[in-house]
Amino acid sequence: MATFRLRHFSSPHVLRGISPERLLSFLTPYREFFESRDYELPSDATEELDYERLVSIFMTPTEDSPGELLDALFLVDEMSTPFSMATLIDIAEEAGYQLEDGDDHTPADIAIQIWLLDPDILERKHAEQFLFKRKSFEYFQTANDPPPEFPGFPAATRRRMEQEMNDWFESKKRGRGVRVFAYPDENEVRFLVRHGEPFKREETMSGADVGSVCYRPLKYDVVVYDRRVGELRINASLIGEKRFYRQQFGKHIFGDADHFPGNAKYTLEPLREYGAASLNCFEVEEIESIRLTEVQFLSGGPHGLVEILKASDVFAALADAGRDIPERDRIIKAGFKVKFADSKTPRSVKIRPANIADYTRDADANAVERWL
Repeated sequence: MATFRLRHFSSPHVLRGISPERLLSFLTPYREFFESRDYELPSDATEELDYERLVSIFMTPTEDSPGELLDALFLVDEMSTPFSMATLIDIAEEAGYQLEDGDDHTPADIAIQIWLLDPDILERKHAEQFLFKRKSFEYFQTANDPPPEFPGFPAATRRRMEQEMNDWFESKKRGRGVRVFAYPDENEVRFLVRHGEPFKREETMSGADVGSVCYRPLKYDVVVYDRRVGELRINASLIGEKRFYRQQFGKHIFGDADHFPGNAKYTLEPLREYGAASLNCFEVEEIESIRLTEVQFLSGGPHGLVEILKASDVFAALADAGRDIPERDRIIKAGFKVKFADSKTPRSVKIRPANIADYTRDADANAVERWL
């Protein structure tokens, strides 16, 4: 989240749609904080809550605002939608929780009920939306052949990993509060790592008064373990984060921080060595054809010159011109159009040695990996 904005809890009307008893239970652990902001919470729900004052406090967090309250507000606010309401009700029933009877519950009311019963349900469901949005990954292959069985991710392992991640992110001035969520299926285990970003302070204006809002943004990184080939792929912003995750998942899951060595995985030299034959994909049934549409070469020099060959079909264009892939310069990136059997329209795939692949859809990764 780029700024601390509450889409629903910025409205007194939405707060009034929540059971007063439930809203007071949600806020009471932070009674001292509200008193520091010159608002005394009622002692019980028979007294009227000042919804306008609550909205004002919610929307102007300061450095003294409890991180747990800001996290809870953000997550409950994000899940206060009709779609999320239906999903949360189903999940609560599956988990054996009994929600309050009645047909007059608002989405925000349900979200707070779930938070008070089991915050982990709300956190996991909110985090799921980030699982399949990432399309660029860096890959790390285990050196073990065959790769070992995935040993599972029990709660004790998760807690140890989160503790070390908390220490690391805190040392990088990004705060604590790391959570790791695991979503296993038959072929892969997807992990979401939720952590803080550097603290932000933004100027605000209310009428003629200038103030500031302080908060720590949240960030979600994606780590995927492929059980079939023993491969870890990581989507994170910083090189240091990728290295740290590679070591953490190796250490805590497989007992070896170097289980996924940082060796090069991809090379584009077959484009030069074999030409159009390098695009042969007949052994991958999900792929019908592949075209090379872009190749980038690093010529170097004092200005870091990069040259690009780009066409709807680079090999066909070179053949028409009586040329081959240039020999002298290093290939640093290639773009492909891949025609999948399940689609009429080819989808883009970009490869950057040594470990980076970009997909139009993350679901394309498995078929493309087998071709590569």
